[in-house]
Amino acid sequence: MPKVLISDQMDPRAAAIFRERGVDVDVITGKTPEELKAMIGQYDGLAIRSSTKVTKDILDAATNLKVIGRAGIGVDNVDIPYASAKGVIVMNTPFGNSITTAEHAIALIFALARQIPEANAQTQQGLWPKNGFMGVEVTGKVLGLIGAGNIGSIVASRALGLKMKVVAFDPFLTPERAVEMGVEKADLDTLLAKADFITLHTPLTDQTRNILSRENLAKTKKGVRIVNCARGGLIDEAALKDALDSGQVAGAALDVFQTEPAKESPLFGTPNFICTPHLGASTDEAQVNVALQVADQLSDYLLDGGITNALNVPSLSAEEAPKLKPYMAIAEKLGSLVGQLEGDQITGVAVEVEGHAAELNQKPITAAVLAGLMRVYSDTVNMVNAPFLAKERGLDVREVRHDREGDYQTLVRVTVTTESGQRSVAGTLFGHASPRLVELFGIKVEADLDGTMLYIVNQDAPGFIGRLGSTLGAADVNIGTFHLGRRNQGGEAVLLLSVDGTVTEPLRWEICNLTGVKQVKVLRFA
Repeated sequence: MPKVLISDQMDPRAAAIFRERGVDVDVITGKTPEELKAMIGQYDGLAIRSSTKVTKDILDAATNLKVIGRAGIGVDNVDIPYASAKGVIVMNTPFGNSITTAEHAIALIFALARQIPEANAQTQQGLWPKNGFMGVEVTGKVLGLIGAGNIGSIVASRALGLKMKVVAFDPFLTPERAVEMGVEKADLDTLLAKADFITLHTPLTDQTRNILSRENLAKTKKGVRIVNCARGGLIDEAALKDALDSGQVAGAALDVFQTEPAKESPLFGTPNFICTPHLGASTDEAQVNVALQVADQLSDYLLDGGITNALNVPSLSAEEAPKLKPYMAIAEKLGSLVGQLEGDQITGVAVEVEGHAAELNQKPITAAVLAGLMRVYSDTVNMVNAPFLAKERGLDVREVRHDREGDYQTLVRVTVTTESGQRSVAGTLFGHASPRLVELFGIKVEADLDGTMLYIVNQDAPGFIGRLGSTLGAADVNIGTFHLGRRNQGGEAVLLLSVDGTVTEPLRWEICNLTGVKQVKVLRFA
């Protein structure tokens, strides 16, 4: 009988589910890291919340551990790369607290609109400040939604019920999905200019970090009110302080901070600022939901081998895994490639397989493409939940299987639909194992996709490669591999270079300014 340890406070119904399904469970909470190390070796599964830190030391001591389940979304307290190296699956429950978090955002909107916390504090001091607070109605106001995924869409529906108008910015929001949600799809600058209230519902990635920067806060409608229940780091907190002081921002409410626990902040004590200690998921219902889900997911895996919401492995049967692994590797790299190059514009994805790939289960291949594509924008996406996230965001996904014989024994092609048309990349396996890019946007090119790479589109002309090499060399950036393709002599050419060293933004701009260069992007692959 498999054995599970619940090491953090969790709804008691989780333990009941384990026992009902035939899993031996111990509930032992509040242990120090040394105490946990001493006992973890006897368990097959570990169910946690945020208090338990699953470090390398803990994983080294967990000689029988097969799976970790996090009752909630964030897994910052788990060393996922090391868990993967140790063969331990890490799961979370990404959708168990969506309604709770959305409702907290709505509550903070009302708190800002009517200055409830400060009015409450002064009233309890016996001041009766009836004439000191003049609020605003939310009816008829424009809510700017940054992120229209699972939580964002719930906030939108609640806001529409309050007779607000909703404008949404989300790279994956299609016009059709926007109509279905009843919101206006807009770019970020339009949203900033229109919104009376702004709420954020996006993960923290390189693309979203400080999305409300000092520059973007200056673009907002004067008197805007801002709510963040998503991730700390989405807002420049020092810039927000200045915007509140100047009156550009009339009020702000944060449930999350760049550094947590937030023991100090430049925002503390600022008039018209409200904060809560990361309470987005703190309701009885949400805690029950995530506890029940994590118990079911761990039981499914330990008893039947089923894998759900895993962050470091795909959903695969034991028989399929060895055959599909190399195909999924090239699929994920192709998805990551088009995601990094075209992510903001993608409305549809077609995954085509031919040759040997057409003889396999295509679902994991498609899931790998989607995971690679959307990992650019989401910090919780994986091959298990990627198809769900794509559907939920209105992304049109198609699978095509070809029986025809082509130039390669196996081929995976990913075609994305954007506002400017369709763009396609294709890859194969060399020696049935080594992933290789063979076509990039209609140009034949043979390249490994690994590490840090430079993608350069330039006019094919003598001397360009020399100028590029000199520029990189002067910046002490070494070229690892060099892959070149072109449509025709003197036409458009594409370069893919793997590099050793850091390609800074000033260096990227320096390359952009070389004669004949049309586009330069820095790509990163696992």
